Amino acid sequence: MKVQMQSVHFDADQTLLDFIQQRLNKLDHFYDRVTDGEVILRLNNKDGVANKTVEIKLMVPGSTLFSQEDATSFEAATDAAVEALKRQITKHKEKTLSH
Repeated sequence: MKVQMQSVHFDADQTLLDFIQQRLNKLDHFYDRVTDGEVILRLNNKDGVANKTVEIKLMVPGSTLFSQEDATSFEAATDAAVEALKRQITKHKEKTLSH
């Protein structure tokens, strides 16, 4: 899966980008027709501990799946967003197979 990654107002290191790519590659086990994806990493100015946001958008035939999660670290936010996308992918797959 081809993934475009952007970091807003900071430079993400290569280990973080590799971690995100590895997590997204695991989604291929659930649905192999994902065409491409877009990841946006953002630091929020909100008060509190959960000031890191990960937005993931996946393009599948006929639809676009999106998840946005806030957490204390980008790794935790990525894990939560991938879990949400996993549920969306299985639901989308069941819907397309029933038609």
